[in-house]
Amino acid sequence: MDAAVRQQARERMKGYCRVCPVCDGRACAGEVPGMGGLGTGSAFRANVEALKKVRLAMRCLHRAVQPNLACSVLGLDLALPVLAAPIGGVSFNMGGGPVTEADYADAIMLGCRDAGIIGCGGDGVGDVIHECAFESIRKAGGHGIPFIKPWDGEELNRKLDKAAATGCPVIGVDVDAAGLITLRRQGRPVSPKSPEDLADMAARVHGAGCKFMIKGVMTEDEARIAADAGVDAIVVSNHGGRVLDHTPGTAEVLPEIVKAVRGRVDVLADGGIRDGVDILKMLALGAQAVLVGRPFSTAAVGGGRDGVAAYIEDLRAGLTAAMTLTGCADISSVGPHILA
Repeated sequence: MDAAVRQQARERMKGYCRVCPVCDGRACAGEVPGMGGLGTGSAFRANVEALKKVRLAMRCLHRAVQPNLACSVLGLDLALPVLAAPIGGVSFNMGGGPVTEADYADAIMLGCRDAGIIGCGGDGVGDVIHECAFESIRKAGGHGIPFIKPWDGEELNRKLDKAAATGCPVIGVDVDAAGLITLRRQGRPVSPKSPEDLADMAARVHGAGCKFMIKGVMTEDEARIAADAGVDAIVVSNHGGRVLDHTPGTAEVLPEIVKAVRGRVDVLADGGIRDGVDILKMLALGAQAVLVGRPFSTAAVGGGRDGVAAYIEDLRAGLTAAMTLTGCADISSVGPHILA
């Protein structure tokens, strides 16, 4: 990421994120609200450490000279297998300053569209968060995925309906926000959902003509529950280590989850992904695409729409190099065989 973008983000996010040279959760443990991990920060660090343990087998005797990074996930054609994760709450997580919620949402949604991938919109306390995300998706011609928190009661259904009205192709619910401390502190009811609740949500979203994905699956049994309920895609995620301390890293649990629901739902993953090599590792472990969170926030706050597009180009370059040096001609050729 460009040094000027990082420096501007560091100034604007002062007191909320240090924009460390290595974003691994060590300096920001317990800083929630903010961009840190909950409690000891163990779950945040576990995401990064789990990916570090994955090794790639280098191969240079092949014909994969110009890898094709394009893929299709949930019927979406992407220039590379990356989505910007749903993050909101600029004022209490990122410091606010000159960057408004609307500025942030526009930077993510439009910057991703410019680069041929798709951004996800956040939700939270204060209607401005989801309303800005929805408006940015409309500006992008429906090119975005709105994520809704697992609210109690009618608020969930109301927001699902509003999300569908943006023209988006996919709607998400980040079920891992059920214990989010920032929501609890502000007195807003969110809760875990039963399999029956999940099936009802899936039916509502499908009835609106959209596909349905949930974020926050960390076990094989819950992956099967999601598939049985009619969910189209799951994101293996511990919410960036922000909701439950001492969980494993997502790269640790991903392979077994993929085995449990292979062919039934699309499986994506997030957690600790910083560059193109990390993307390739997650794909080799079984993910069909990845979500990237905190680095996109740095890019959006520090460089706006152009900063987001530039960061995506960094990811593209890194993934291209990593695929070339592991002999992967295209995304479909990535698999466990490239792991050392």
